[in-house]
Amino acid sequence: MITLGEIAAVSRTRLQRCDAAAVVTGVAPLDQAEPGQLSFLTSTRYRPFLADTRASAVIVSAEDAIDCPAPALVADNPQVAYARAAALFEPTAERTPGIHPTAWVSPSAQIAADAWVGPHCTIEAGAIVGPGVSIGPNCVIGERSEIGANTRLVAHVTLCHRVRLGQRVLVHPGAVIGSDGFGLALDHGGRWLKIPQLGSVVIGDDVEIGANTTIDRGALEDTVIEEGVKLDNQIQVAHNVRIGAHSALAGCVGIAGSARVGRHCMLGGGVGVAGHLEIADRVQITGMSLVTKSISEPGAYSSGLAVEPNRLWNKISARLRRLDDVFKRLAILEKKIKQNGSI
Repeated sequence: MITLGEIAAVSRTRLQRCDAAAVVTGVAPLDQAEPGQLSFLTSTRYRPFLADTRASAVIVSAEDAIDCPAPALVADNPQVAYARAAALFEPTAERTPGIHPTAWVSPSAQIAADAWVGPHCTIEAGAIVGPGVSIGPNCVIGERSEIGANTRLVAHVTLCHRVRLGQRVLVHPGAVIGSDGFGLALDHGGRWLKIPQLGSVVIGDDVEIGANTTIDRGALEDTVIEEGVKLDNQIQVAHNVRIGAHSALAGCVGIAGSARVGRHCMLGGGVGVAGHLEIADRVQITGMSLVTKSISEPGAYSSGLAVEPNRLWNKISARLRRLDDVFKRLAILEKKIKQNGSI
């Protein structure tokens, strides 16, 4: 049982017309909430649902609290307050510390007494698993890897050798951390020669890594993901990349080798970043943009063309193909004007 008073304390909101002892059983959207449930208003598009909501309480801004018919939990930032409140209702699996009988653990690995190692896991020589760590089914922890306190690997996560994870890291299924970077040299015979990847990967505290995301180990230096970074699903981080603290990257972002992403940056879905570039702190890049040069100033950046009806897109494409010819003809006309004073 969770009371409105407890929710207000955790979400750092102010109770308005609320009974602090009232019990809340769950969370639901404004238009679907039933009595006994908590709801929230974090976007103006949902404001029309506020007047008719049946929720027992609503997290709202001070402005929206004026028109809220239900008891209100007033927040400076309703979305942040909702995130804190909703965490109270997230189910957590109870884990009994220990090592599942089907797991294989090297005799030289160090496992904290209160850690949990799930079915069919492999923990190789010299690995260190810290206190409160949860390692889900079918994970592989490579030689001399280190996992910080209260980190959770959900399932089917692979940490290659010498990878280091900080505290309270959350890694979703299928992630691979520390596989070889794409380092190759072309010899005179036209054959590719593999360049050994001698670095590793260092993950800071409070990082979240999405499902099937891959983070390559460094060629010489380590690939580094600083504290508080949030990576969505199916992201590719190449060797020697560094991502600054508290940046957030949406699904299918690809970052080529040795690129640097600053602190508090946001990259939309499908963004591509070319290698050896630097992106300043507090940069936002919209979805499907291609970054081909360094960005030195904070702000929002975009590239590419938004979707258009096919017939219009065909016209735009045809004109783009003629752009170089048009530019050359314009240059000739400008030269004639300068020489003759007229065309």
